[in-house]
Amino acid sequence: MTLIIAEAGVNHNGDIGLAHKLVDAAYQAGADVVKFQTFKAKHLVTADAKQADYQVANTQQQESQLDMLSRLELSFEAHFALKQQCEQRGIEFLSTAFDSESLAFLVNDLGLKRLKLPSGELTNAPLILEHARTGCDLIVSTGMATLAEVEAALGVIAFGYTAEIQVSPSVAAFEQAYRSEQGQVALREKVTLLHCTTEYPAPLAEINLRAMDTLNKQFQLPAGYSDHSEGITVPIAAVARGASVIEKHFTLDKTMSGPDHKASLNPEELSQMVAAIRGVELALGSGEKAPQASEMKNMTVARKSLVANGTIAKGEMFSVHNIAIKRPGSGMSPYRYWELIGKAARCDYHEGDFISESFNE
Repeated sequence: MTLIIAEAGVNHNGDIGLAHKLVDAAYQAGADVVKFQTFKAKHLVTADAKQADYQVANTQQQESQLDMLSRLELSFEAHFALKQQCEQRGIEFLSTAFDSESLAFLVNDLGLKRLKLPSGELTNAPLILEHARTGCDLIVSTGMATLAEVEAALGVIAFGYTAEIQVSPSVAAFEQAYRSEQGQVALREKVTLLHCTTEYPAPLAEINLRAMDTLNKQFQLPAGYSDHSEGITVPIAAVARGASVIEKHFTLDKTMSGPDHKASLNPEELSQMVAAIRGVELALGSGEKAPQASEMKNMTVARKSLVANGTIAKGEMFSVHNIAIKRPGSGMSPYRYWELIGKAARCDYHEGDFISESFNE
């Protein structure tokens, strides 16, 4: 089944009460995972870092990223309560770490076994290496990336999984780890790639879902899709193309102030997306081309047989004029049509009678 990650992100606006409501909404929608973001703003951006254009538009105020992100931090203490709530509900708690301190907290204090690397950190080799050295399974988002950048990140991950801790990191060491059999085995066992278009909302013409197929083919790793488009059409289509993971932002209210609310689903839409994905999974089936159980009762009704197209006397030659092909399909197969032509009837037939002849003697 497709792993469905309901991305709460920072849509709690720094309010732990809203964060708890987001957990409940993700659980009620049927998501497998609810994901937050863990960071210390002072470790994440400089004081002069500007907002992205979409952040200015969505927050309707212009300020530094530091000021904006400082309001969106969740305390480490709040994480414990959220994880406990997830355990009580039966939904996985996941969070993205944007700095070393947050990563250590998620692994050592919260005990997470699965981590998400966001698109913006794909070129942050030191943080990628720290993620891999935890030994956790990794979901790696690839927004804004070229195939070469994805391969470079996978080299760091392969090195982190397989190299002794005292071995010094280097580009050459990363490349060697990526090409090694041990590195490839580790990647296949522990890494999933997500295609992503890093824009909020992402224009349909720039979604490029086929790139998900390219990632799978190029790296021989499971590929999924992190969606920033409006609505639920694109993630459903991604599942139909074989996405192993779907990640989608959601919020309690799209009109709330914050950078991601407008490009997020509301709880009802999240429920619709989950239901549609599960429906698509059922519809995809096994891939074997064979009659389905529900079809069997319709075969006789829908298919046709060879019948007399009027009276045919015993000894009369079968011809294109006195043989017809009509429903139901409980008689002789139309594939034997040419076998009958020019042969003598062995009994009398009335119009509509099934032809029942054998010429094997």
